[in-house]
Amino acid sequence: MLPGHPRGLVRPRPGRLRLAWGLVATAVVGALTLTLVLSGPSTPPAVAAPRPLAVETDSTPVPLHRMAELATALAGADDAPRLRKGTHVRSWSLGMSDDKPPITLPEERIVRWRADDSHTELVVATDPRYPGRPVLSDEGGDPHLVDDGHVLLDRTYPPSWSDAPPMSPPPRDPARLRAYLTEAQYTDTPLTTPELLDATATLLDNWTLGARESAALARLLAGAEDLRPVGRVTDRLGRSGQAYVNDSRGVRRMLIMDPATGAVLGLESTLTRPEPEFGVEKGDVMSYSAWMR
Repeated sequence: MLPGHPRGLVRPRPGRLRLAWGLVATAVVGALTLTLVLSGPSTPPAVAAPRPLAVETDSTPVPLHRMAELATALAGADDAPRLRKGTHVRSWSLGMSDDKPPITLPEERIVRWRADDSHTELVVATDPRYPGRPVLSDEGGDPHLVDDGHVLLDRTYPPSWSDAPPMSPPPRDPARLRAYLTEAQYTDTPLTTPELLDATATLLDNWTLGARESAALARLLAGAEDLRPVGRVTDRLGRSGQAYVNDSRGVRRMLIMDPATGAVLGLESTLTRPEPEFGVEKGDVMSYSAWMR
């Protein structure tokens, strides 16, 4: 059962998050607005786009190398969390079509793997900002309202196995983890910081990291260029985090890390410049993921 939500779990459909970021990076956003109202006069409007996370003005930024040191110190504890294949993530990701305004679709996804290498996947439409209210979905191809907790996918997959990233277990060494993430992004060139953050999302969409893997990731991120600390935020699940941002090609990616463990909690992508010809405003949220254990 989900904390604070009695009916479900969820995430975006595979590929939508990467697609949205790619389109933004090339300024090809066929957008008129980032909200969509699909309701009658007696129904509360369903607003699809969440507001960007706000950094607390009185907070002190914590350098990434300090987070890496913290994560490394905790990795050797006997009761430290262990690596687990599968994920539990809530997300808001941009959905677009050729003839309709884009909408940000709130979903939650949980994937669990079994000892025989089979796995289950459950995806539901839910928005923790508005528990119990109707949720926007593009199930079936047309945006429409569904009940909060509406099951979009509930499937069991037969045994399967792969030794290629991101299906193979991630390494616990930063250098080897970089090579792993590079392969997971289907490239043989060094990852830029935006690409590294995208690869981090790919990793966390497939694995729930243990303390040692989180430490390796924190150490890798600490060496990334132009990923700067900005202070404390409260994420969309009410968790306190330290935020780190990278601005590249009109998109700001904000990484949120747990100040107590150095683990990655979330990743947000917002526009840093308006595109009036597409009806897209500066600060519009293009995607967001919040990972849980």
